[in-house]
Amino acid sequence: MFCNQCEQTAKGTACTALGVCGKKPDVAALQDLVIYACQGLSCVAHAAAQKGVTDKDTDLFLYKAVFSTLTNVNFDPERFVPLIAKAVELRVCLQAKLNPLGVPAPDCDAARFTPASDLDGLVAQGEAHPLTALDPDADIASLKQTVIYGVKGVAAYADHAALLGQYDAGVAAYIYEALASALRTDLDLGAWVDLAMRCGTANLKAMELLDAGNTGTYGHPVPTAVPIGHRKGKAILVSGHDLKDLETLLKATQGKGIDIYTHGEMLPTHGYPKLKAYPHFFGHYGTAWQNQIKEFGAFPGAILMTTNCIQKPQASYLPNIFTTGLVGWPGAVHVGNEDFSAVIKRALELPGFTDDEDRGTVNVGFGRNAVLGVAGAVIDAVKAGKIRHFFLVGGCDGAKPGRNYYTEFVEKAPKDTVILTLACGKFRFFDKQLGEIGGIPRLLDIGQCNDAYSAIQIALALAGAFNCGVNELPLSLILSWYEQKAVAILLTLLSLGIKNIRLGPSLPAFITPNVLDFLVNNFGIKPITTPDEDLKAILG
Repeated sequence: MFCNQCEQTAKGTACTALGVCGKKPDVAALQDLVIYACQGLSCVAHAAAQKGVTDKDTDLFLYKAVFSTLTNVNFDPERFVPLIAKAVELRVCLQAKLNPLGVPAPDCDAARFTPASDLDGLVAQGEAHPLTALDPDADIASLKQTVIYGVKGVAAYADHAALLGQYDAGVAAYIYEALASALRTDLDLGAWVDLAMRCGTANLKAMELLDAGNTGTYGHPVPTAVPIGHRKGKAILVSGHDLKDLETLLKATQGKGIDIYTHGEMLPTHGYPKLKAYPHFFGHYGTAWQNQIKEFGAFPGAILMTTNCIQKPQASYLPNIFTTGLVGWPGAVHVGNEDFSAVIKRALELPGFTDDEDRGTVNVGFGRNAVLGVAGAVIDAVKAGKIRHFFLVGGCDGAKPGRNYYTEFVEKAPKDTVILTLACGKFRFFDKQLGEIGGIPRLLDIGQCNDAYSAIQIALALAGAFNCGVNELPLSLILSWYEQKAVAILLTLLSLGIKNIRLGPSLPAFITPNVLDFLVNNFGIKPITTPDEDLKAILG
């Protein structure tokens, strides 16, 4: 086992015995084998695209298969077996379409790969094809990993979008090219820099599709006060990211006397008009993903995990937790995305909350429509000197020490500055009362990590209003990263030419000193230091 794809890698290098996330060596090997099988499929699909042969169903499978290898998605080894088999089946079918066109099978081992017949054999195959065995040149290997991990993030966003009917063949085409290219040894450093920047461009498109799916289906988020207490009654907690799963559950629980609560990245869903219209969609419970063991153990209802963010369930609440979609944990009950009857049954069996508790509210719903709706007031406040600077403080949260930096940064930011935030990194400060500037809240929750497109559109719109580039705005990005969607978002920002991003709490283990020098020299990327030092450097 050698896994370095997330921020919490053991000793800052890699997890080699057991993942800090809880991933076991067999799961790590099977995830690598899923990617290897998808690389074989990608070699054929990329060649097919040159002949105008494409297949939407294959693209949609690709998204799911790659997404399943993202950090904290699936820990159940059995769930990877059909994905590996399907990747090979689709590769063979696609090659059969190419044979009459005179297109030979790609000359690479991945395009000839045949899965073993049992789980132990598949694990052994995965161990023989680790993602780290990429290139003898350390810097090229570093960029290959950056691209592959970025691709995992792109696939996640593309899968979310596809579930809401949004699809673009160009996103899959890039993923095929990137995964196939990772098998090559004839591409130089410049080619890999280009592939990394194009990963950012592909991710921007995937996030645009997801934004269209979310807002087109559920309406644009509106500012909303969300209770963080609870009320007496049966309860279901929904964690992860998926809006469609939430809607399905809300419909299924109408009139059943069950309140629905959000956890983690689901908090911003309270701002969507078509979701907040359900009277039993009550409030938010808990904080970020890494605190779920303590928080889930105290929740008196059923828990539904959608997309990524699951941790090892404790025995005390394992019977109450259900996974859906691509999420999996051995021993946890897995349910289909359209049938949550088992979740509802369990919620009715459990006691639910026995009293009402008012713990106040937090505000969500400051997506691009809401923020740009008051853009005139924002611009006037900047010109009048009432708003000195904007900070986008967001990204992934995690358990590793050092993330209290983000809490301190927000607390110490001067009162004439505005904090934009998104993703689960917000839980370091989401309930802080920072006040207002001329009626504009100083803390604006843009949404999930999935809503990074909205933040980008806000920055571009403000740049247009001030007739300057994004880098000339009084705006600084202070980002925390944990997993591969964050890698994809960072590549998107770099592909847009956005500079001087501060990144923490530690830099990716897969970035070599030479690649880091390139990022520093060309994009001004900086590791975070201390809140006081960084605020002084930014504000002078």
